[in-house]
Amino acid sequence: MSEQTPKKKGWLGRVFGGGTAEETPVVEAVVEAEPERKTEAEIKAGWLARIRQGLSRSSSKLSQGLTDLFTKRKLDAAALEELEELLITADLGVVTAAKVAALLAKTRFDQEISPDEIRQALAEEIAEVLEPVAIPLRLDPALKPHVVLVVGVNGSGKTTTIGKLAKFYRDQGLKVTMAAGDTFRAAAVEQLKVWGERTGCPVIARDQGADAAGLAFDALKECQARQDDLLLIDTAGRLQNKTDLMAELQKIVRVLRKQDATVPHDVLLVLDATVGQNAHSQVEIFKSMTEVSGLVLTKLDGTARGGVLVALAEKFKLPVHAIGVGEGADDLRPFEAKAFARGLLGLE
Repeated sequence: MSEQTPKKKGWLGRVFGGGTAEETPVVEAVVEAEPERKTEAEIKAGWLARIRQGLSRSSSKLSQGLTDLFTKRKLDAAALEELEELLITADLGVVTAAKVAALLAKTRFDQEISPDEIRQALAEEIAEVLEPVAIPLRLDPALKPHVVLVVGVNGSGKTTTIGKLAKFYRDQGLKVTMAAGDTFRAAAVEQLKVWGERTGCPVIARDQGADAAGLAFDALKECQARQDDLLLIDTAGRLQNKTDLMAELQKIVRVLRKQDATVPHDVLLVLDATVGQNAHSQVEIFKSMTEVSGLVLTKLDGTARGGVLVALAEKFKLPVHAIGVGEGADDLRPFEAKAFARGLLGLE
């Protein structure tokens, strides 16, 4: 039986967990005292600032290396080799490092170049690498619901990402439901229920150890009946036994397709940026298990390995739909190549 979190109607209800607006006679006075909503430009400016702050560990490591390397020095063969090594150690990957070094060699070889100039040039080249994969998650309004299966290892931020995505789309006025398909971990179920309370989105759950495929099947059926816009399905992420995990994911897809042969419409792989180059093997593993259609990178604020996103883009060419640079509900946003590249180099 599904568990749904009722939507609180009143402003006080949303803040304090109390009753509806009809039950709270003072609500009109409180609403009048609410601060003005931020404009889209103000929201974007705040997000760009959070990207710079969130990538500060990565940018400080890279910027210091560039300063040490290019203070009063020409971009000669030795400097290019050292630059390539620096970019590799910053987790940008061998292919990207070689490509960036080659492009700089074409335009600035044997010229003196300052650390600031090299940062600007690098940001431009990295943005070019990232631009083709900076693709927002586009929901099809004709689908009721648009079904998104969310996969990833335990600890990657998968369940939290689902909650933040639910908030993002709920704030746009869409009807969103979350399905607690990680039935192996009771904590994951409880975590989604909390997000359901925060966002006013229904959460469909079962007892720990229940069949995840059966839960997904029931969730889809309920969402179809309600004509929901979006169904986000959480999944288990145990890699200790890859065979069992693969079988479970494939069963979920197979059972969902008994109702609708087109689902899931997207399969998002959530990656923890703090694992650095290990993210490559996670993409390989989950691509072998299911049809991964896009990536979400979390915890970029907790690592100096933010450059790994560039390497992933270069190697796998998978769309990067969103990145997370903090714990807050609004700290997961659609991925923007230029903003990320400049943040990675510590530029405004």
